[in-house]
Formats: sequence, structure tokens, C-alpha cells
Amino acid sequence: MAPFLSARRLMSSTAETVFPPDPLAAWVDIDHQRQAARMAQDAFARVFRLTVGDSEAARRAGVDEMRGALRNWAQAAGSEEGRALRLALLMSGMDQWGLAWSQAFGLVAIPGLTELIGSLRTGLDAEDEAHFLRQFEVLGAAEENAIDFKVELRRGIHLALWHSSIAAEERDEALRLAGQLGGQLLALVRDMPLSGWRLVADALASIQIRCLADGLASEGLAQEATQALFGALSRELPAEQRNVVMAHAGRAVIAWQQANRAASPTVH
Repeated sequence: MAPFLSARRLMSSTAETVFPPDPLAAWVDIDHQRQAARMAQDAFARVFRLTVGDSEAARRAGVDEMRGALRNWAQAAGSEEGRALRLALLMSGMDQWGLAWSQAFGLVAIPGLTELIGSLRTGLDAEDEAHFLRQFEVLGAAEENAIDFKVELRRGIHLALWHSSIAAEERDEALRLAGQLGGQLLALVRDMPLSGWRLVADALASIQIRCLADGLASEGLAQEATQALFGALSRELPAEQRNVVMAHAGRAVIAWQQANRAASPTVH
């Protein structure tokens, strides 16, 4: 399967908006930003499984193991600011996964996630804590800050919620989860005026690519939930934003198809 467009290509492949450079890339480069998003996703998935499917002792042991691995990765950065930013990315990512899952599934708490996030801050001395808090605040100070991390993270969350909606066995649950995803996408447009619509376009392109690549949502309830999501966004997005979102998503899908064809061996 051909890869998705990178965040930087996603942001710059059309001329609607000139997106500012990411000032945090000097401390954590694009590849490590994406890695942080994937690590946050993997950590959340594992700690969620430990929370709902294992004993308290097994959960605590798993949390201890993950804490060590995540902390070691953060500490491997080449500068003090880089180490603090890596830790901030991991913790922000896991927190966003927890919030999205809690909203979608009505969870009051995810004990393992709370333990893991809390334990990552335990042991920080006053100076390390100050560096961490500064970088955590900087993440949300401007949309372009760690934008590749934000795109990779939200793509994972959006695809996971979409997969949950198309895997639901009951119609009400499938449509409810599609509605939750739609609400999160619309919130991005509101909360990120410059780049939110591009993250929505990435989500729609990612869903279409999954459908094309894996034959998903081609019929039945899964197709209905997916159509409901696209239809709701078409209705709720302002016309100008809707047009550029759909056009941008369409171009991303075409680019994927072209790359996929180019990577496929020619049959004689």
C-alpha cells in the first residue's frame, strides 16, 4: 500500500493557505514527531486493554513497563528542550486519545491511562518539570507547533473511531459513533482556524483510501455510517470550507491512487 501524504505535503499541496514553518521541528524533527504520535497511540491501546481485560496487578506491571520505555525514548533526545518536548508530545497524545475515547464511549475514567500519565511525571525534578510544562504549553500556543505530530495523532484517532463505527453491529451505535467522529472533526475547524479544515480533509481522504485499499464500508451498515459521516460534514461545514475540504481530500486520494499504481509491478 502506498503511504499517506505527510503532514507537510498535506498542508502545502494546494495554495489556499501558506502554512507557517513549525518552530518546534528544531527540537523534535518531523520523523520523531510522527513516531511520538504512533507511540502515544500504541501506549493508549495497550493500557486500555490492560484496564478492561487484565487484573490490577497485570495492569500495574504493564504500566511500569510502558513508563520505562516511553521515558527512555524521551530521554534519548539530544537536548534538554528536545527531551522535554518529546515527553510533552507523548503525554499530550495519550491524553487526547483518552479524551476522544471517553467522549465516544461514555467512559468516566481509564485507570491505567491515568496511572501511566501520572507516573511519567513522577521523578521529574523541579528543572525538568519546568521544561516539560513550558513545552506542553507551547504545543497548544500555535497551530503550526508540532503540526506533523498533530496530523499523525488525529489521523489515528479519527480512523480508530471510524473503524469502531463501521464495526458496530447495531445501527444506532454505528450512527452514534459516526456522529461522534463528525463532531470531533467540526470541533477541529472551530479550534484550529488555520489548519483545522486540512485535518478534516486528511481524515476524509484517509477513510476513502482505507475503503479503496481494503474494500471497507462497501455495503450495509458500514456504508450507511460512512455516508452519514460525509453527509453530516457536507451539511455542517460552511460552504467555502466544505468545498476546499472535499477538493483537498479528493486530490489526496488521487495522489494515493497514482502512487499505488506506480508502485505496482507492470503485468505483461
